[in-house]
Amino acid sequence: MKLTVIGSTGRTGRHVVDQALRRGHRVTAFTRRPDALTERSRLAGVVVGDGRDPQAVASAVRGADAVIAIVAAPSRGGPHQAAEVIRVVTAAMARHGVRRLVVTSAYPIVGVRPRLPLAVLRLVFRDAYADARAMEREPQAGPLDWTIARLNRLTDKPAEGPLEITTDLLARPRPMTRADTAAALLDIVADPRLVRCAVNLSGPKR
Repeated sequence: MKLTVIGSTGRTGRHVVDQALRRGHRVTAFTRRPDALTERSRLAGVVVGDGRDPQAVASAVRGADAVIAIVAAPSRGGPHQAAEVIRVVTAAMARHGVRRLVVTSAYPIVGVRPRLPLAVLRLVFRDAYADARAMEREPQAGPLDWTIARLNRLTDKPAEGPLEITTDLLARPRPMTRADTAAALLDIVADPRLVRCAVNLSGPKR
């Protein structure tokens, strides 16, 4: 498919781009840091810009079959702009007739177990999680074929295997490698059964 990856030079986005190319997708990378793209010669296109810029985002999504958006703050202190970015992305997609969207979020905003660690996370990352909650509301309010993929703790370890993907709350959230997360996001974007729902992801069961 023709796939636009927003956040393509982030630590997870790089894996998404690499694996999408290996699967034979035509990838357009949207980024503020084009110098960080390692597969530039193999890309169908590169759009440089800020995710809050409607014109830049429209240029990136126009003509795509699907969009994967991995939007995260540069640090715990922010700025937290995921909701603002996804508001622009969903508007551009609707305007240009691009329906399929997968956007990443954070599992701790809905998780209930283990209670104490999740409570600590929600306290430490309260601003980021408030932004994530607001971000989740953006696609749900519109006409797109969206999926929200809520992630757990990401690591840079080698791939370990397919992730657990469920619409249910997780009994035991497990860390996830970025490589496995990228594979899961590409599986999700191609799965019509996961349209218009939020899924919770966790590392492989052992």
